[in-house]
Amino acid sequence: MPWLETEPMSEKIKFISAYLDNSEDTFQELCARFNISCKTGYKYVQRYKAEGVDGLKERSRAPHCKANQTPSYIEQAILEVKSRYPRWGSKKILNWLLQEKSLTAWPARSTIDELFKKHNLIRPRKRKRRVAPYTTPFTLCTQPNDVWSIDYKGQFALGNQEICYPLTVTDNFSRYVLAIEGSTQISGKETRNTLHKLFSEFGLPLAIRSDNGSPFAGTGLAGLSKLAVWFIKLGIIPERIRPGHPEENGRHERMHFTLKQETVLPPKFDHRKQQRSFNDFKKIFNEQRPHEGINFSRPDWLYSPSKRLYPKKIAPIEYDTDVITRGVRSNGAIKWKGIDVFVSETLEGERIAFKPCNQEEWIVYFSFIPIGIFNERLLKINKI
Repeated sequence: MPWLETEPMSEKIKFISAYLDNSEDTFQELCARFNISCKTGYKYVQRYKAEGVDGLKERSRAPHCKANQTPSYIEQAILEVKSRYPRWGSKKILNWLLQEKSLTAWPARSTIDELFKKHNLIRPRKRKRRVAPYTTPFTLCTQPNDVWSIDYKGQFALGNQEICYPLTVTDNFSRYVLAIEGSTQISGKETRNTLHKLFSEFGLPLAIRSDNGSPFAGTGLAGLSKLAVWFIKLGIIPERIRPGHPEENGRHERMHFTLKQETVLPPKFDHRKQQRSFNDFKKIFNEQRPHEGINFSRPDWLYSPSKRLYPKKIAPIEYDTDVITRGVRSNGAIKWKGIDVFVSETLEGERIAFKPCNQEEWIVYFSFIPIGIFNERLLKINKI
């Protein structure tokens, strides 16, 4: 039964006082006078005898232990992974734990989030406005080595004030990081040397996607650079994203964001230490880090070398017999009916082909790539 409409603590004290002074009423009658049950009355008498007046204070009704409380050894295991990979979120850590120790009953992601909040290991992020993803360039990417992406991540100053330009190469299907090479400058020669090593180890991709900067693209016909010409001669399609659309190479850009967070903030003192950090990142990214975009698999599980082997010697380009071919001379021009027609200095020493498309125009090919439209009347090659 409830107490009378008055202060509960005051009524409890009155009840105990009456109990101590009572010599006539039975205990049942005493409890009835205060509108409480005998069970409640005995409880307050026992608390008063054990703790004095403090025993009459209201106590929390919360259970002494939570029925679904996460065991301490489970919490410790989760915190150890967070300590090892501090930039991983609860989703990635949970998937890593499920993969590494599948027999353990790990808690839900929400429980892991609460654990991280409890230990001040996460901070809320500002909500960003999202745009619809652009997926068209990835339609052909259905297996490893269909498309590689290559880029020079934005340069930054090292601790000794030298500038580092990281060259990065990834496989778009598996997210496997093939190379992260710090360099002192953007260099076509260094880029080719890095790709030479990758082709020797992993074989050839079907296509390599890049932005429109040097050394991947040029300002001449079809945007070809010396590097792109080398790709074509190897049977690799040089894909370039549209200017101002980095989302067309979004998988590679997302890797760059993680690379910056984990290796450049802050930068290392010199190139040797920075490269060591890049190498450690590549190993963890490929072998340990679950990736949401590939159903929390790890790149190392999905990637395998290409069956298209890197040739020791590049074979000459062959064309069908129904086309006219011309050799590009050292001045970047060809001879057409005795007249010089400028093509591109980038194609110096290469053979190009002309296939008629109407009475006065020809489609110009370099190997399997159409690079321009030749107007025979104007003796000029225009961009497609």
